[in-house]
Amino acid sequence: MNEEKARRGWARQSAVTDPGAAAGALDALPAELKALREASSQLVFHYRAGGDFAENSVPAERMAEINTRYADAMLALILERGEPALGRDRRAPDRLVGCCRDATVLFLALARHKGIPARARVGFAAYFHPGWLVDHVVAEVWDDRDGRWRLVDPEMGSGWTPEVNGLRVDWLDLTDDQFVTGPRAWRAARAGNADPERYVVAPDLDVPVLRAWPYLAHNAIHDLAALNNTEMLLWDAWGMQLGHGPGLVPQADGAVLDEVCALTADPAVAPDVLTEIGGRDGLRIPPTVTSFDPHGAPPRQVDVTRVVS
Repeated sequence: MNEEKARRGWARQSAVTDPGAAAGALDALPAELKALREASSQLVFHYRAGGDFAENSVPAERMAEINTRYADAMLALILERGEPALGRDRRAPDRLVGCCRDATVLFLALARHKGIPARARVGFAAYFHPGWLVDHVVAEVWDDRDGRWRLVDPEMGSGWTPEVNGLRVDWLDLTDDQFVTGPRAWRAARAGNADPERYVVAPDLDVPVLRAWPYLAHNAIHDLAALNNTEMLLWDAWGMQLGHGPGLVPQADGAVLDEVCALTADPAVAPDVLTEIGGRDGLRIPPTVTSFDPHGAPPRQVDVTRVVS
């Protein structure tokens, strides 16, 4: 497949990022990467890292918004709160309660609406807690001028400028040590070049399946789904993930992920390759997935036919 034609596939909306009735609000934004990133950084109030709900005037019952799966539903909620415009500063109560995945889904909706090839990457960020690689989702955007994919963080406010290894983080162009994609993290740990215990959902979250090998596998699988334009909730699980408990990943699954990650670690991986491996047993997303609750409620079976049909 022609490389340019292949990239155009990531310029089309997925079932998740399609803005639906909110498309008109996206028309008002400029087709400029910095402006689109600034807009997306104003749309989500992080359910864990955003601060106290009451102090930010966010009703506690809005916690349920973290399970909003589709961009059209997210945008409908956002646009009914305050001035119905996307390109403005938003107070916390005017935002959607969500996480990095949601900020990235919304950014993809904006970028793809402007015809920009963009896709989600699931992995780990080094700029939240020194010494730790923390669960995170960012966007990967095709840069025509430089002829490369660049990593963009759609969630972080422009006023925060952390450093990693002495280099300031540029939210429009993350370096490979500032954000490590799921497959690169898996390969580094498997090769003994990185300590698997450093990869966590959060350093203070002492849940064995949310750190080290099980979560390295989780993010490698979710990254494959995202590359196939199926941007899942981070607490969704399916296929081989459902068999991964604390400790090492089963040997057979590890061998499969070695093969997958050798391909998906390369930003130039072809769409037909992604489609083939994403359709394999254990990796294929079924019409119904198991969705776990970040606050410990019993897992639910969720219909995702819209995503996989």
